[in-house]
Amino acid sequence: MPVLPPFSRPSVALADLKAFLRNRDRDRLLGGALALLITAIIVIVFFLDAKVNTAPPPQIIYTESWTANRTDAEIVAEQKKDQAAREAAQKERQRQFKELQDKLGIE
Repeated sequence: MPVLPPFSRPSVALADLKAFLRNRDRDRLLGGALALLITAIIVIVFFLDAKVNTAPPPQIIYTESWTANRTDAEIVAEQKKDQAAREAAQKERQRQFKELQDKLGIE
């Protein structure tokens, strides 16, 4: 017993659809048309929504530009200054978390 109906040409399927629609009254045709329209709108909205807010925003990375004739002492001094700034930012963040911990009563 076959599960699927036998294949036929598209012209035969179209003629069958025309014969089916000819024997229906206006209300059923209108209801079928509205059902197809609503389904098409839902499918189109899903396709359009799949393209909204899916790509990550562009990320801009700035780099510093130095002269080629910097001395090693200048490089080390710049690194120490940057490290001090990172440590200060980390201490400030820890202080903010400690303040939040105290407000919420977390131990």
